[in-house]
Amino acid sequence: MRVGFLGLGQIGGSIARALRVTGDDWWVGAWTPSGAGPREALAAGVIDGAFVDARALIAESDVLVLAAPPVACVALVERLGGEWRGALRTGATVTDVASTKQALEAAARRADLPWVGGHPMAGRETSGFGAADATLFHGRPWVVTSALGGGNPAVVRALALACGAVPVEIDAAAHDGLVAAISHLPLLTSVALVEAVTGSPGAAPEDWAAASALAAGGWRDTTRLARGDTAMGAEIAVTNAGPIAARLRAYRGAIDTWIALLETPGGPDAAVIRERMDAAKARLEHPGG
Repeated sequence: MRVGFLGLGQIGGSIARALRVTGDDWWVGAWTPSGAGPREALAAGVIDGAFVDARALIAESDVLVLAAPPVACVALVERLGGEWRGALRTGATVTDVASTKQALEAAARRADLPWVGGHPMAGRETSGFGAADATLFHGRPWVVTSALGGGNPAVVRALALACGAVPVEIDAAAHDGLVAAISHLPLLTSVALVEAVTGSPGAAPEDWAAASALAAGGWRDTTRLARGDTAMGAEIAVTNAGPIAARLRAYRGAIDTWIALLETPGGPDAAVIRERMDAAKARLEHPGG
C-alpha cells in the first residue's frame, strides 16, 4: 500500500517509523510546507520519497494521512477539495491523526472527499519528526470514524494494526465528547493550575519563586501538559470548544464542592475528605463499575 503524509511531525513520523519496521511492503512518502521533516526522514531511511510538490505526493498515494494540527488539517482538507482535487487517485482514502474529529469531518463532507477520520490515542509533549517513535502506538486505541464519500475504513484499520494499535470505531461527535473529558480537560486544567499558582503574566505572586524551589513530582506531573506544544493545544481548544467548556463547567462544580467542604464551619472533616478521595480512587481503578 502506498501511504502519503501531508505533515510529518511526531505522530506522522511515528507512523512512518512503525511502517518501516513492520517488514511489510509499505511505500511511504511525505510533504510538508518547509520540507524539513521529510528530508530528515528520507536521510534516516524512514520514508521512500520527500516531496516538494504536494500534488505529486497525492497522485502517488492510495492512503493520504493528514498529520498536522486540527486547524491546519482543515486547511489541507479544503485544498484537497479544491486546487489539489485533480491529483487524488481513483479509490484513494483520505484520513487524519488530529485530536478533534467533528470539525474535520464537516470539512471533508463540504469538500466531498473519500474520508475516514482517525485519531491514534498516543503522544507526548514533544513535537517534530525528531520526536517520532516506532513503538508509540503499541497497544493504544486508534479511533476510526465513519466513512464519507467512498472512503475505505479497512485501509485505516490496516494502518492502525500495522503500527501495533487497536482500531476502535466511534463516531466523530462521541469521540470529541470523550476526549474533551480525558485529554482536553486535563490540558486546560494543567494550564489553569499554572496560572493559579504563578499568577497572571508579569504579575507572579511573591511566593512563586520560593514555591518553585520546593516543587517536586506532584507539581511536575500535574503541569506536564502545560509544558507541551501550545500551538497544538490552542487548535484543539478552538476545534472542540463546546465539549471542553461543558467538561470545564463540571470540573468547576467539583472544585466548588471541595471549597465548601474545606470551609465547613468548625473545620473540615478528615473522614469525609478521605471518603471522597477513596471514591475517586475506586472510580479510577474500576472505570466500568
